[in-house]
Amino acid sequence: MIEFLRLCLCFSFLLAGAFSATAQTSAHPDYVGSKTCIGCHEAEAAAWQKSHHAKAWMEPSEVTVDGDFQGADVTHKGRTTKFFREDGNYFIETTDISDAPEVLKVVGVGGTYPLQQYLIETEPGRMQSLDIAWDQQKKIWYHIYQDQELKPEDGFHWSGSYKNWNGRCAECHATGFQKNYNIRERQYQSKQAEIGVGCEACHGPGDAHVAWAGGGAAKTESPFPGLTDAALVIGFSKENAETEIQQCAGCHSRREPYEDGNPLPGTPYHDAYRLALLRQGLYHADGQILDEVYVYGSFLQSKMYEEGVRCSNCHDVHSGVLKADGNAVCTQCHSLAGNADFPTLVLKNYDNPTHHFHEPDTDGAQCVSCHMIDRTYMGIDDRRDHSYRIPRPDLSVRIGTPNACTDCHEDQTAEWAAKELEDWFPGSPHRGQHFGDTFHAARNGSPGAGKDLLEIARHETFPTIIRASALDLLSGYRDQGLSEAAASLLSDDSPIVRAAALKLQETVPDQQRVDRVVAALEDPTKTVRIEAARQLLGLRGIRLPETAVANAQRVSNEWQSSLAAKADFPETHMAIGGASLTMRNWQAAIAAFKEVTILDPQLVQAWVFIVRLQLGLQDFASAQTTLQKALSANPGTPELLALKDQFPRR
Repeated sequence: MIEFLRLCLCFSFLLAGAFSATAQTSAHPDYVGSKTCIGCHEAEAAAWQKSHHAKAWMEPSEVTVDGDFQGADVTHKGRTTKFFREDGNYFIETTDISDAPEVLKVVGVGGTYPLQQYLIETEPGRMQSLDIAWDQQKKIWYHIYQDQELKPEDGFHWSGSYKNWNGRCAECHATGFQKNYNIRERQYQSKQAEIGVGCEACHGPGDAHVAWAGGGAAKTESPFPGLTDAALVIGFSKENAETEIQQCAGCHSRREPYEDGNPLPGTPYHDAYRLALLRQGLYHADGQILDEVYVYGSFLQSKMYEEGVRCSNCHDVHSGVLKADGNAVCTQCHSLAGNADFPTLVLKNYDNPTHHFHEPDTDGAQCVSCHMIDRTYMGIDDRRDHSYRIPRPDLSVRIGTPNACTDCHEDQTAEWAAKELEDWFPGSPHRGQHFGDTFHAARNGSPGAGKDLLEIARHETFPTIIRASALDLLSGYRDQGLSEAAASLLSDDSPIVRAAALKLQETVPDQQRVDRVVAALEDPTKTVRIEAARQLLGLRGIRLPETAVANAQRVSNEWQSSLAAKADFPETHMAIGGASLTMRNWQAAIAAFKEVTILDPQLVQAWVFIVRLQLGLQDFASAQTTLQKALSANPGTPELLALKDQFPRR
């Protein structure tokens, strides 16, 4: 038995801010580049070369740059950006930057349709994505955030930390990417095997495969996690839909990464990322998409996912395009003929007015119009909700969520739409109570929602992301009885449910909590283990069993590594500051929150923490200086002005 406080010492170096991220060092075959693959896989390569994946990140050239760089200019909120060419290179001249005006070279092209963005190197190694993009349909420049006026000092400005290409975008636009951020210098030395999403981004590094294909290596076990393939690359088959889905989900999801760049393909999703749950601001209470959450979190809610549908059932994996036009994508399964791969299908003619009640071949008769509503991001990019939900205007009436009917019939009310559906589908089971009712109540602080949340979490017929999200909401109630009742879910089959149940244990007595946390240290999934590491901090001063010490050290190191991989994120340093407060390491907390204010001066809470800590330490001069800097960055902010009353009166 030892004091857990000794274990916390392993965080001291990290919390002091003296660390730098290191790239993945696991042994694996070398990358060979997509050009090498093309020689043997001609048909797949031809499809891929036309895809958005292949064009996710390109070098600027006459072939790749579609925007008007012939002296065109754009003025947004009084600041002007001009686009021009010189000596075969592409440049912008802008007053929308701290040291304005400034001429900056375009060093990369991001994407192809419906918009194209341009990457600027604002200092050596640091690439930023410009907020003025090229509209491929209208052939004009436009500002992605037309209604926002962000100053160059703001973290959300195009030159700020949240728009940094190295940290926020590149890993999903490249193959074999390593961020390589040095916190001491606040500089990047990023590198990648290939820009663009190449063959090896999904199938894994191909050096051993090329050697095997050329007869230079015997067939052997695949080097990729948990997979065996005689060809030494990852193959995707319908017998293992989850491998394919999780590989796609790595980029097509809202998540927090645990590594410095691309995890080795084949790494289980929950060992590489923490999935964003159905939280307020990201999703509507009923699980519909709200913010830019991409696809995976929606797909996990769907009946499709539950029945084993995978991405390639609808999308060609190499070209990225749909496998059929219009409703034919859906009727390959949802028809009188059905699909032998999915024997539970109801055999019915869905592409018929008796089902959709609209004129054939109109927008209203399209399956996606009712079951995959779209939302617009980045100004012009329409993306569809992949939860494949049945329209619920009755839910809109109760809790104000959107619905497909009034999305199109803007002149009508949700009450009208609910009545129409009731007339079309009398006796339908898709009315009445919905988990969204409970989530809405919990988000609005209803004291009676806690028991309903627990019931949802325990109900195994609900998708795991809904069950985990119910537990996530339940953690806000801080009810010891409900936390105890949720303890059985610590052994649930789903890692996101286990992690959410572990977070709930903050309210139970320390000894029960430590027993549960110690058990979670040996969980097979990193998402759960890292949550256990977070829980360890709250057990300060509790004696751990000797047998748990090594596990605690190992898992704490995993958490440290995951934080180090995101040292360029303000939110990482907020987490480090919070951990420091839990450990009562005041100076480490101040250092962490100061780093936040450098990366995002508008994150007011960090300033507040620093001032309060300095006041608590009776460092009044520093507190006064900090408050002046905070108000300079955030003039007139009530939370900051209120701090003036906390200074001692002379």
